[in-house]
Amino acid sequence: MRTFLRLQVLLWLLVLTFVPTCALFAADEPAVASEPEDDALSTGDNAWMLASSALVLMMTAPGLAMFYGGLVRKKNVLGVMMQCFFLMGLMSVLWAVVGYSFAFGGEGGWSWFSFEYFAMTGVGSEWNEAAGRPVTPMYDASIPLLTHMVFQGMFFIITPALICGAFAERMKFSTMAVFCIIWGLFVYCPLCHWVWDGGPLALGVEGAVAGGALDFAGGTVVHISSGSSALVCALLIGNRLGFGKDPMPPHNLTYTAMGAAMLWVGWFGFNAGSALSAGGSASGAFVATHLSAAAGAIAWPIMEWITRGKPSILGACSGAVAGLVCITPACGFVLPMPAIIMGLAAGVVCFYACTTLKAKLGYDDALDAFGVHGIGGTLGAVLTGVFATKHVYDGYGGGASLGLAEGNASLIIGQIVAVIITLVFSMGVTFVILKILDATMGLRVSQESEVRGLDLSEHGEEGYIFL
Repeated sequence: MRTFLRLQVLLWLLVLTFVPTCALFAADEPAVASEPEDDALSTGDNAWMLASSALVLMMTAPGLAMFYGGLVRKKNVLGVMMQCFFLMGLMSVLWAVVGYSFAFGGEGGWSWFSFEYFAMTGVGSEWNEAAGRPVTPMYDASIPLLTHMVFQGMFFIITPALICGAFAERMKFSTMAVFCIIWGLFVYCPLCHWVWDGGPLALGVEGAVAGGALDFAGGTVVHISSGSSALVCALLIGNRLGFGKDPMPPHNLTYTAMGAAMLWVGWFGFNAGSALSAGGSASGAFVATHLSAAAGAIAWPIMEWITRGKPSILGACSGAVAGLVCITPACGFVLPMPAIIMGLAAGVVCFYACTTLKAKLGYDDALDAFGVHGIGGTLGAVLTGVFATKHVYDGYGGGASLGLAEGNASLIIGQIVAVIITLVFSMGVTFVILKILDATMGLRVSQESEVRGLDLSEHGEEGYIFL
């Protein structure tokens, strides 16, 4: 009897599910009228770009938050995570109000200070009288301007967050927030405009400096700018108390490994999403990104094996990130095998930058923001000029040779010039910003607060409570 009742209930559930579903498919008109789509919108491209935006956001938190959080001492874990999480909110609002307008508004050239899109003017949907319906402005033939805005905004979030690794465990939270606002508007936005909005550092732009350069996903705009600025921060703020004398090992490498894995996954949105479509360019960038990260994850531990006798999980994580950084400017312009070469080179070069170079110069780049992002980004930008190929990108038109490996030296000259301009501009403006903030707000927490830890002194919380 019970079995019969159960079968009856199951039968009715199937009927109640099947009949409405059949009616929905059989109906001439949908039960609920959907919002009309823009004629040129590619739903596939738009879906990929929205997914990529979410992936890049994940890179900041939990990705970078866990990666950096595991590397500091336990008394500062919440301070680092708070910086990443707070910047997700702060930089998002700033980007919507004025950042996007500064970076992508106005005409090309050096001029970047535009209010064309101020407070999202002309970016979101507007009522179109002729069409008799709301219409979303399009960025190009396939994605809305709003999608482009939110995707680029994720870069605006993570770039200053990368700098936080240099001054971890010693900078005032209030000063950090103000610094990131000013740095974002006066360093990131100009570089973004000059490289990605038809400015003088872009290849193929009339009057471009030294013929222009290639930067698919942020070698100059993101990594060189943040890495070089991180070095200035480390030098001006000074070393942590006890640096070079007291042991300062990472407090939780499990966090760091999980964060690195999330960064690796999120980087597919970062790089392949920069194709701004779901086509072949995205596929090439995706594969190049993965192979370079894989090569870096091998190279760094091998260097540790050779020099120290044991490979480490920290080395594997750092090598993967170095490979990701290095391939970022090149991922949409190179073939898979050169991507592996770039990842191997990044693992070796960044290993020496974070060990031998830092030890000799004595600066306290706490979480190696300069050693990985500054050095790795510079290496990647230069190697883009070597390995970029017409087989992937017809940069000069007509099938002309593109990179040095194809016999064309002009691109690598443009890459080097773009690197130099980015370094000088980023470091110079960062120096001025920090000097002003030091005179007005102060850069560093008190000695007592630093000894106590930023979790308690800046936020009144503890990451771990042992009963």
